[in-house]
Amino acid sequence: MEEHFVWVTTRRLRPGSLEEFERAWRPAPYPQGLRRAFAYWSEDGQEITGVSFWDSKDACDSWRTSEPEAQRRAHMAPYVVEEREGFYYGRELAVPQR
Repeated sequence: MEEHFVWVTTRRLRPGSLEEFERAWRPAPYPQGLRRAFAYWSEDGQEITGVSFWDSKDACDSWRTSEPEAQRRAHMAPYVVEEREGFYYGRELAVPQR
């Protein structure tokens, strides 16, 4: 099975700020080594979890310490109440067909 390198970030947002947060959240330039990214919102729009898949931990770390990422985080900061993040290794689980 293919191993994945995954960065997961969960942020609790200020009420009513999801739309503004989303505009600030988009990376520019697009990070090198980023394969795929997903975003999942809570029903009330006050929590968002980002899941990104990377070529390697080094590629992710390079982006996380870059100036464009520091600027992106500064743009998001007014909308974020709390943030948790971590890097994981994993693989897709096989789900039996019904």
